[in-house]
Amino acid sequence: MEAIATMSPLYRPITLSTVAISRFSPSQSRYFHVLSFSVPFLGKLKTHHQSILKQRTSPNFPLLIVRSCNSISAKPSSQIRRKPIDSKPDEKLLALRGLFSKPGIGIDAYIIPSQDAHQSEFIAECYMRRAYISGFTGSAGTAVVTKDKAALWTDGRYFLQAEKQLSPSWILMRAGNYGVPTTSEWINDVLTPGCRIGIDPFLFSSDEAEELKEEISKRNHELVCLYDINLVDQIWKESRPKPPMKPIRVHDLKYAGVDVSSKLSSLRSELIEAGSSAIIISMLDDIAWLLNLRGNDVPHSPVMYAYLIVEIGGAKLFVDDSKVTPEVLAHLKSSGVELRPYESILSEIGSLAEQGTQLWLDTSRVNAAIVSTYRSAFGNNGQTARPRGVYKVSPITIAKAVKNHAELEGMRNSHLRDAAALAQFWAWLEEEIQNNVVLTEVEVADKLLEFRAMQAGFMDTSFDTISGSGANGAIIHYKPEPESCDVVDAKKLFLLDSGGQYIDGTTDVTRTVHFGEPTSRQKECFTRVLQGHIALDQAIYPENTPGFVLDAFARSFLWKIGLDYRHGTGHGVGAALNVHEGPQSISFRFGNMTPLQKGMIVSNEPGYYEDHSFGIRIENLLIVKEINTPNHFGGIGYLGFEKITFVPIQSKLVELSLMSTAEVDWLNDYHLQVWEKVSPLLEGAARQWLWDNTRPLAKP
Repeated sequence: MEAIATMSPLYRPITLSTVAISRFSPSQSRYFHVLSFSVPFLGKLKTHHQSILKQRTSPNFPLLIVRSCNSISAKPSSQIRRKPIDSKPDEKLLALRGLFSKPGIGIDAYIIPSQDAHQSEFIAECYMRRAYISGFTGSAGTAVVTKDKAALWTDGRYFLQAEKQLSPSWILMRAGNYGVPTTSEWINDVLTPGCRIGIDPFLFSSDEAEELKEEISKRNHELVCLYDINLVDQIWKESRPKPPMKPIRVHDLKYAGVDVSSKLSSLRSELIEAGSSAIIISMLDDIAWLLNLRGNDVPHSPVMYAYLIVEIGGAKLFVDDSKVTPEVLAHLKSSGVELRPYESILSEIGSLAEQGTQLWLDTSRVNAAIVSTYRSAFGNNGQTARPRGVYKVSPITIAKAVKNHAELEGMRNSHLRDAAALAQFWAWLEEEIQNNVVLTEVEVADKLLEFRAMQAGFMDTSFDTISGSGANGAIIHYKPEPESCDVVDAKKLFLLDSGGQYIDGTTDVTRTVHFGEPTSRQKECFTRVLQGHIALDQAIYPENTPGFVLDAFARSFLWKIGLDYRHGTGHGVGAALNVHEGPQSISFRFGNMTPLQKGMIVSNEPGYYEDHSFGIRIENLLIVKEINTPNHFGGIGYLGFEKITFVPIQSKLVELSLMSTAEVDWLNDYHLQVWEKVSPLLEGAARQWLWDNTRPLAKP
């Protein structure tokens, strides 16, 4: 799946004040709490209200702030789509704006992000608030609604999708394009000074809230955090889907590689070394990895909604206990992990603060509600000093990213079974196309799921299959829908980006094919994408090299003829976990300084997309490995990659005249490996298809 560019978060301590005001509903009146970010940022708390610690009955989700590379004044530009004026009002926007002036709210704008309270990329349906209010269903984006305007920011992967899905009531902000303002720049431009900007603090990481607060303060705007109310939920009402309630399962030690007690012991050693006595963990895949658990709360990601606090002497898992089976309960008890209600997390954070606990807070990943509660709750017992807290990146981030032997073996094995499913699928699809069977993009994706489901250990897809024929292949995160998708046209390029969640691993593979005769333009573009793919695959680089250094390897062949693509070249991948995993990436966003390390897994997926015409992407997953070089300049080691994806690359689309002899040799060697590794898992037509599509090529 196309890479997500990772940006390094900024840390600034946050200063908060709270006031209690009443909220009225048709049936009752009760108090809820508004948190106001005060200036200066590093100043002391003005007030504290115990009501911050009220239990929150359901998880909410944090913001993805989309930043541009330029500091440009907020002006509508040619980059912003304009639609004909529609006289029909947007009922959802009208209802949302109607809440702005309600007693105790009093805001001039409201920001609606994409994620849940745990910074998740994929989220449960009941938390898809930005999609509900805007109609745009892409996984990344931020909506801002003022009293008379509504704008949505998303990145280059989603421009075409957003154009299709947004109504004329919305302004599309193509984040990262020249002249397009950031959310805060736009807010500062369209609102008169001194306005109040509302957010749900569960939907923002602490760092994101701090950055937003600082930026809008330049125009004397106030950031108002609504703790006990989410305005989108208020208009969603009964039609809002119910929270997920599926059971949690134990992730077998033969796939996890390391038991929970050992992982907790290593984490506690990190706490002691950092001068901390407890850590709050809110990222769902971090919790699943640390506790060797897997869940079913989020589509495509085997995680469960929970928080985890690990102390030197114990651990508490905050989760809905109806999801906890007897097996899971025994598993947790054996590792010294106690259960607590999910919604009691703020009360526990407040108690830790009052006890003077030096809590480890990764403010780039923990939501603003938790961080502000910790900072404001200290001193309730008459203590004179505030807890300093330990503000560092969570040690789980790297520990999870660097796979152990069992995790790597599981990834290798699951990828071979996945390759067998794909060979069966491609053999079926080519035969259907040759027989002039009419198939829609959705039908094709559904059939692929059938083949994957027949493989041992298959659990789910790892993301919504991107099945795009012709122009739809140029929509980088295209999701075909039954009522609107196209048929697979034998005369057009077809892009298929898909993946599976298996009990032992996570897969992600993209292939682009043509069932007829590709044009010379298509062949040249495909070949240059392939050359970039090969260059990255063969890269050798010194230890401590961040991924952005390698990004140009994959783009250089496109750059030579003035072409490029709008997504990163590689993202981290979890082991039987999230298909997108940090902190490593291979991206043109050079802010991510995380070095690639032995045992990490990344994707290699350059592409090219000709809007409204065709899309091309070639994706394999790679394991970072040591390379035995003849020299070790500076006394350091060198790294390279091991392929774990083994699916043929269509030879028909390769323009051999553009390829060097070494590049042709790489392709032939790769196809030989594909045949040797995957053919034992196949028989009949699928095995013949694999044979036909792994034959060696020769330069003319």
